[in-house]
Amino acid sequence: MCLGVPGEIVDVGTREGLRVGRVRFGGITREVCLEYQPDAAPGDYVLVHVGFAISKLDPEEARRTWELLEALGETAELDAPDPFAEEAADPAARGRP
Repeated sequence: MCLGVPGEIVDVGTREGLRVGRVRFGGITREVCLEYQPDAAPGDYVLVHVGFAISKLDPEEARRTWELLEALGETAELDAPDPFAEEAADPAARGRP
């Protein structure tokens, strides 16, 4: 089964010409492609599937979904190392000054 995980956009930038954002899932932040949600902005909640924001959610729906996924044990994969962690730590790697 494939799941979408809700998260809050922390900031938005570009990487290799693509619109990306740092998205917070609980206490973990990951880089996510925002190309499918061009109007998504910091503070918005998005549903993320395999690294892509596929829809926007209202905060209450995001909270309920996160709680359900946690109860089912489906958020553990977020503890895995972020393959973009080094690049995400370097603003120049994200196309920002």
